[in-house]
Amino acid sequence: MSKDTEIKKISFLARIRNYFLAGIVVLIPIGITIYFSIFVERAFSNLLPKYLNPNNFLPFDIPGLEILITFFIITFIGMLSVTFVGRYFINLNTKLFNRIPVLKTIFNGLTQLTKSFASDDTNNKKKMVLIEYPRKGIYSLGFATSVNSGEVTDKVGEKMINIFVPTTPNPTSGFLLVVPEKDVTYLDMSFEEASKFIMSAGSIKS
Repeated sequence: MSKDTEIKKISFLARIRNYFLAGIVVLIPIGITIYFSIFVERAFSNLLPKYLNPNNFLPFDIPGLEILITFFIITFIGMLSVTFVGRYFINLNTKLFNRIPVLKTIFNGLTQLTKSFASDDTNNKKKMVLIEYPRKGIYSLGFATSVNSGEVTDKVGEKMINIFVPTTPNPTSGFLLVVPEKDVTYLDMSFEEASKFIMSAGSIKS
């Protein structure tokens, strides 16, 4: 085999390899997005009661209809929650859960967590932080959930911040760290920008 033929063969194989890698780069986000969409649709299908799901009465399924209906139901409940009647039932529900030992802890924890991340964008910008973790010189992005006001602060003797450090690419799991406020750097990025940065493993500009 001549040298020119060998070079052409290597060049052809390199081109095939590059095309294959380009295909992976294109298909992975599409595949994961489709898989996630199917997962969400199935989750909402199970969440929505059968008697409220029109697909159970239609001769054919309309994809995404469960998501749309669930969205409107959640929005309607949110609208009711700001009225006098809605607040009354929410307080009644809270009192009920607070009477049950185990459920009380779970309910109050989830309530505080959802309120922390569901606040307006202006407040969310103040909650994106940078801390040196897991060691000095290495930085991690986190969500400042609240100012610690418990025994930890009393024992340490200085102002501490509760910070949730999410994992990549699944930001719903992570670590809870209690960090001195002097070691916390607050960022201007929004919750959405931080989430994209974490889920993309840093490939999307923060």
